[in-house]
Amino acid sequence: MEKVRVRFAPSPTGPLHLGGVRTALYDYLFAKNQGGEFVLRIEDTDTARYVEGAEEYIEEALEWCGIIPDESPKKGGKFAPYRQSERRDIYNRYTEQILKTDYAYIAFDTAEELDVIRAEYEAKGDVFSYDNKTRNRLRNSLSLSEEEVQKLLDEKTPYVVRFKMPIDRTLNLVDIIRGNSSVNTNTLDDKVLVKNDGMPTYHFANIIDDHEMEISHVIRGEEWLPSLGLHTLLYEAMAWEAPQFAHLSLILKPDVSTLINKDNIDSITKSFTDEFVTKNSQFSFDESAAIIKKFFSEVKSPRFKSMLGENDKDDEITASVKQFLKKGLSGKLSKRDGDKFGFPVFPLDFKDPATGNISKGYRENGYLPEAFINMSALLGWSPADDKEILSLDEMAKEFDLHKVHKAGARFSKEKSEWFNHQYIQLKSDEELLQILKNSDVDLTIDDEKLLKIIHLMKERATFPKDIYENGKFFFEAPVSYDEKASKKAWNDETSAVLGEFATTLESTEFTSETLKQAIHDFAENKGLGMGKVMMPLRLALVGELKGPDVPDILEIIGKQESIARINNAINNFK
Repeated sequence: MEKVRVRFAPSPTGPLHLGGVRTALYDYLFAKNQGGEFVLRIEDTDTARYVEGAEEYIEEALEWCGIIPDESPKKGGKFAPYRQSERRDIYNRYTEQILKTDYAYIAFDTAEELDVIRAEYEAKGDVFSYDNKTRNRLRNSLSLSEEEVQKLLDEKTPYVVRFKMPIDRTLNLVDIIRGNSSVNTNTLDDKVLVKNDGMPTYHFANIIDDHEMEISHVIRGEEWLPSLGLHTLLYEAMAWEAPQFAHLSLILKPDVSTLINKDNIDSITKSFTDEFVTKNSQFSFDESAAIIKKFFSEVKSPRFKSMLGENDKDDEITASVKQFLKKGLSGKLSKRDGDKFGFPVFPLDFKDPATGNISKGYRENGYLPEAFINMSALLGWSPADDKEILSLDEMAKEFDLHKVHKAGARFSKEKSEWFNHQYIQLKSDEELLQILKNSDVDLTIDDEKLLKIIHLMKERATFPKDIYENGKFFFEAPVSYDEKASKKAWNDETSAVLGEFATTLESTEFTSETLKQAIHDFAENKGLGMGKVMMPLRLALVGELKGPDVPDILEIIGKQESIARINNAINNFK
């Protein structure tokens, strides 16, 4: 295969996880880097887990991210259809083909029969596997005579097609990211290739589709590594050239010490305790919460991990909590982690059609797509010179599968917010204006003033909404005054000083430069330091000692509103 063709093949069983987005992104970047094509294929053969709306969600999420397929169910292409549920005739043809080889057989065992056998093995302390050691004793075309098999087929007896795993072969496997490995076929079982409803399983369908669609490279998560031996043999069975494989590492849970603080420790403790008590119902909520909170109170201590170690003096509940926390704080990033710690793991909001529950998305949380994609790309790949801010085109020019990391990449909420802050700064004021106007923020101010506010406030903004939240004083007068700031900025003479200053404002031109000079001249004429005027004036306008330069605030809120706020503050401090 000379032309690079890659595919992203999600199942429509729910929202697209951050890990899935990263897989699609790496597919896209590799294809663009190599002048190839990126295909979106929907693997919807698992009808039991199908979720209505999930396919549309996947397409919308990729579009928001800027990961646009060259071929897809929506866009079409020369290898259509791109939904597995619409490719049954193709699969039937190849099912007949593989059954003519020595690599497959049909099995009539029912689920109930296999459950009985499995229970017998478990009673002896063994684990049952449908493999080369057991298959000749089970009800299939290998153990039954041709006449018996034909009779069962004539009677329309349900059956599955299984792969006949070769005996005692060593398979040499190659992975672009992980290098060479080997596996002995005696350790692999006879996977089902075609279910009793005639639809292929993932293993068989994706091999067929990748061959039919001329896929040159398969980039997927490391959870599929155990299937690499089977897939390699399936290509051999069909006498097809196999694509090159690259298995991506996991995205790991964040470092909990960066997420817990005194403001959220109670809510996080409750979330962990709810889950713990659900799994360990013999323990009370209050007792469990006390122990969990005690551990979390030490989470920033270097001793924290050692505290979770085994100790002979631990009582039953403490030992159980330790085991629960060790497991819950390590491993693959999950939706539950996002729920506990307050960050999204999906690109867009997703409403479960069955429960109505909404899973939060990066888009609705105020992340810019460029920031989300940039952050996702660096979870497992490093560009040259350790650059961190790259556009999609820049990433495509640099992307190299050989530079994708083997080790898991730890997600960081703090770093994801850092990326968003960087991209907020890169946006023009006009672009941020449109973003704000398209958000759910209630803006009752004209565009000219909004642009000035954005210019003043975006420097410290992590999300577009921060421009509004941190600059609320531009939109509404303070109704209270920070107590600590009041003691610092206001004394017995302040009301008289600000009253006089308010009078001078009546005849002052309301531009930032003019107002700056007016404040300076007033303080100088009164023999006051600038702080004696600036601090109480800021307190009157904002309600706190924060915000951009006071002349800028005065100009934007205008003469009438400025004087009204000064008078309100004077009346308040009487």
